[in-house]
Amino acid sequence: MIRVHALRTGSVYVRPSQIIGRAPFRRLRPFLERGWSAELPIHAFLIEHPEGLFLVDSGESPRAMTRGYFPPWHPYFRLAVRFAITDDQAIDVQLRALGIAPGDLRAVVLTHLHTDHAGGLAHLPPLRTLVARIEWQIAQGVAGQVRGYCLNHLPRGFRPAFIRFDAAPPAPFPRAMALTTDGAVMIVPTPGHTSGHVSVLVTTPERRFLIAGDASYDAAALATRAVDGVSPNPRSARKTLATIAAFGEVSAAAAQPMVYLPAHDPESAARLSSPT
Repeated sequence: MIRVHALRTGSVYVRPSQIIGRAPFRRLRPFLERGWSAELPIHAFLIEHPEGLFLVDSGESPRAMTRGYFPPWHPYFRLAVRFAITDDQAIDVQLRALGIAPGDLRAVVLTHLHTDHAGGLAHLPPLRTLVARIEWQIAQGVAGQVRGYCLNHLPRGFRPAFIRFDAAPPAPFPRAMALTTDGAVMIVPTPGHTSGHVSVLVTTPERRFLIAGDASYDAAALATRAVDGVSPNPRSARKTLATIAAFGEVSAAAAQPMVYLPAHDPESAARLSSPT
């Protein structure tokens, strides 16, 4: 049996113009806006498959609540985001609550390297961790820090395994990597929020779960093809959203409706328990 679990590793508040980008000055607005979004979850997802346990994203660490965790010079962390994370929301605690030792995970897939998706690695033992090569490259150095990457939050000596898109992809995705021999768990490219962003597709006889990271912040943004306020490439983001929507149509036609699971959508966990 294949199961997907939503693990809430805390909450985040961002500017509304980050969730739905607004022209002009789409990428500048989150720094200038004063209001905050509603409380948004920070989800990681656990996949149970007969071949093993797979974790998609690791969420953020409770260390995010300590002074000095984020670079004080960076305007995004000073002006555009707030976290609320307790010690019992760390990813290792969440896994143990399900009776799973973190070392029992077969692999971790990071949809991208933003700290609220990768910071929780600090609470896990060394594991095979898959990242898109381009994502790793653009996160490096001073330029990566300016882009908002915090590689210093990763475990010391961390080196990812790079995703190899060498499997036959499910239409209409252009490429894929199979994580299981039966192809029931696959990684697909979903660039937009970041250049190397990926999602994880889990196929069961009844449904197809798309663990979508930050492809959009919620299902409503997918429905309207609304690009977020921080994407470096809105054209790529819109193309990805169109591809995901088309995949949803293909899945519905095959009587395997898509369950869309963005990391920050408050409804993602409820969709997992819904029969349709």
